[in-house]
Amino acid sequence: MGALAGERRITYDARGLAEPTADVPKISEIDGTGARFDAKDLSTRQINLELRWLLYEQGITDVTVLNPGAKHSLGVGILTRCRITFDGSLGYFGCGLIDGPEIRINGRVGWSACENMMSGVVVIHSNAGSLTAAAIRGGDVIVKGRVGARTGIDQKGGTVIVLGDAGSMTGFMMQRGRQILCGNVGPGLGDSMYDGTIYVAGKVKSLGIDCVPGEWNESDTELIERKFSVYELGTPPEFQKFVCGKKLYNYDNLEPSERKLVL
Repeated sequence: MGALAGERRITYDARGLAEPTADVPKISEIDGTGARFDAKDLSTRQINLELRWLLYEQGITDVTVLNPGAKHSLGVGILTRCRITFDGSLGYFGCGLIDGPEIRINGRVGWSACENMMSGVVVIHSNAGSLTAAAIRGGDVIVKGRVGARTGIDQKGGTVIVLGDAGSMTGFMMQRGRQILCGNVGPGLGDSMYDGTIYVAGKVKSLGIDCVPGEWNESDTELIERKFSVYELGTPPEFQKFVCGKKLYNYDNLEPSERKLVL
């Protein structure tokens, strides 16, 4: 592929990883195990290839990406322990399919951030769009602003922490894991959830189907205090706990008249 002026030319090995051409200047500034590069004039593909080259080929463990410019699909598919800082906002589908990294985003993110995350930590220092943390299986996602609708849809594990308000249908079809919501929540909280726990400090506009208040115990207190301490979020507010009522577990066996009562 061609190279921009002053850009490191990129070729690919048999695994699809980027290989640098020695006679062209590099994009990144590397200092020991740390590196940084300016993404202002780079495409999404070029940014992600640079990240993969640094992390997998050069043994870098701490990368700062300047001026990500709200581009879509940045930082996806990172499957190693490392630290990545995006100094700016991301677009749609940022940091999806990750397993292990600690990522900090000094800005906003669009729809579907952290989708299908397996493990690691993502801290978003501003607002996040709809479908944040969709179908995550592990790790922690911390949003220090507000989130849109259907946060944690089909969540299968891990923890989602939101310091601001959350939109409608938050926790929709939740299967496992935890959500800690410090602000107000829109209608349909926990709709059709199968398992997991949702904690809400603010007001809930309405509960979804089969989402009911749960009984608080010592493990809930320990979890909340530990997460707030680890991520230096201050003193936790007072939360209400919500869980699955389990009325829909045997939905297929219900008579038509019973289904009407449940729904």
